[in-house]
Amino acid sequence: MGKVHARIADELTLYVRQMAWLNAVPKPDPNSARGKSEAAHAKVSRLDALKQAKITPKMPPNPAPHIIDRLIEIGTTEAGGMGAVPISWREIVAWQEATWVRLAPWEARLLRRLSAAYLAESKLAESENRSAPWHTGPDQQSIETEQARLEAVLG
Repeated sequence: MGKVHARIADELTLYVRQMAWLNAVPKPDPNSARGKSEAAHAKVSRLDALKQAKITPKMPPNPAPHIIDRLIEIGTTEAGGMGAVPISWREIVAWQEATWVRLAPWEARLLRRLSAAYLAESKLAESENRSAPWHTGPDQQSIETEQARLEAVLG
């Protein structure tokens, strides 16, 4: 893989990891008091929680949106015997045949790599203490939302 492809792959990997983190449903540490309480488990993804708080999630730069679109169309993961697994070569080939889109070999390898990164981050992001793979400084909307929450709690 050339330098340009490697840079694109690194940036897309970060983008996919951020997607996985946002789509994960965080759970408290099972050893904590909150984790032992069944009612404490969140039933909503981070993305849905941000939408409910009227916060637009920030995403890292995406240098190749068409590759992310293809990954989402194929599926970020697929079902395996014991849970989710990265997309298989068979799925990539089937997608190519169904859409009549021929991927370059480096693109096909990248899709598998992105799927594996998405899956790995999805598992790690189930911890409510897992920080986002990518973030910027707080924007004005986030600051105002947090201030409103604090004022509602503290009065």
